Amino acid sequence: MTGGSPISHGLFYDVSYNRGIFDPTNTTCSGQPGNLQVFDESIDKYSGSPPVSLNVIDPTALPNHLDENGKCVRLFPHNAMKSNTIFEVVRASGGHTAWADKHPAYDLVNGPSGKGVEDLFTPEITNVGGLDNTVSVVCTVNNDALKVQGILNEIKGLKHDGAPGPRVPAVFGMNFQAVSVGQKLSKDNSDSSCIADTTFTGQAGGYTDGAGTPTAVLAFALQKTDDALGSMIKALKAQGIYDSTLFIVSAKHGQSPINPAKVNKPGHFADLVAALPDAATNAGAIAIAIANACSPPAQQACGFVQDDDIALIWLQDQSQAQAAADYLNANAKALFIDEVLAGNEIKLKFRNPLADNATPDILVQPLYGTIYTGSSKKNAEHGGFSFGDTNVGLIVSNPALHSRTAKTPVATSQVAASILQALGIDPGELQAVRKEGTTVLPFLFSDADGSDGN
Repeated sequence: MTGGSPISHGLFYDVSYNRGIFDPTNTTCSGQPGNLQVFDESIDKYSGSPPVSLNVIDPTALPNHLDENGKCVRLFPHNAMKSNTIFEVVRASGGHTAWADKHPAYDLVNGPSGKGVEDLFTPEITNVGGLDNTVSVVCTVNNDALKVQGILNEIKGLKHDGAPGPRVPAVFGMNFQAVSVGQKLSKDNSDSSCIADTTFTGQAGGYTDGAGTPTAVLAFALQKTDDALGSMIKALKAQGIYDSTLFIVSAKHGQSPINPAKVNKPGHFADLVAALPDAATNAGAIAIAIANACSPPAQQACGFVQDDDIALIWLQDQSQAQAAADYLNANAKALFIDEVLAGNEIKLKFRNPLADNATPDILVQPLYGTIYTGSSKKNAEHGGFSFGDTNVGLIVSNPALHSRTAKTPVATSQVAASILQALGIDPGELQAVRKEGTTVLPFLFSDADGSDGN
């Protein structure tokens, strides 16, 4: 969406930490800042019993911050964005914009202005205390279908709900969740809460081997997603706009590990650190324990530990970052660590955590296959830097393009730049493109050698 990375947009995780914000209950922004920055399903407005999301954000669930005028106001997801998005750029050029995603928290795609997407549709996939569609591949497909129908309506020039719209959006699209869920489920519909279809109840998701052979659960997700993409192509052709549409299919992330034999779930990262023999006396270990013990609403600028197949650590006392990193490196084997990034290593890749409120003090990349959890619900996870997480598919299609496989390494951040180029807009209008030097995808806009050697 931005053409960049946390270097530019400043976000790391849906549930992270920010040293410059205050608890939702602290409406005067008094005292020392430092609080969880939560942008997931827990910030929705809910109604009924069991609760069902109203698919809008509840402002009272958001943290507070001091705005540019020194006023204590709510921090919406788009306020946390530090660089603009393709939707803001396209709107500024007169284009209509639309997007559909899995949480109202995807307000973040609006960009810092809060106005990038004219038709934003966010049917909640995970209701706090209510139905969690992601327990079942079937319920997840059904949730995706809501967004698919929105896209089909927009292809007709309508709004996502079928109401009259201004025209077909210049840029629009959606997030599919089915494949991600199909990859992660250890047991489909484990609590039997999805009553829509019990075909896969009890079956494992993910892959059956290291070659990526999908289980029946994942194969269903892939097929339904493929069918949905096919329905979009059919609709574009029916409207006579298929030839003038650049169709892009990619992924926000992959999952690791692909090979089920490599799965290692030793428990949460901070718990593993706390179990080490000298954890109660080592200054670095104590610093991590303090960050992990921090919990709302008593957020007294004490830090946070987030983990999946990575661990992100925001310390209360940032002067202990090197001591904590040294301790983790010394215990890498017991903690299943492949790499620890702190100090200069963090600054080489991201912003300086001593100068930026949102950047973690320490990032831990575990050995491939390790997921820092004890949960039996998932057999794969994402968030880290492993090839399983970052090597995703990317297909760009238009009848005018010659079929080829580009083996040149690319990044998903190049998609945003390419979309603008395709619309005749300077990709440099994206702040992240200018800051990070992001280029358009190769071979789309120039006639290079069409042979890839297969």
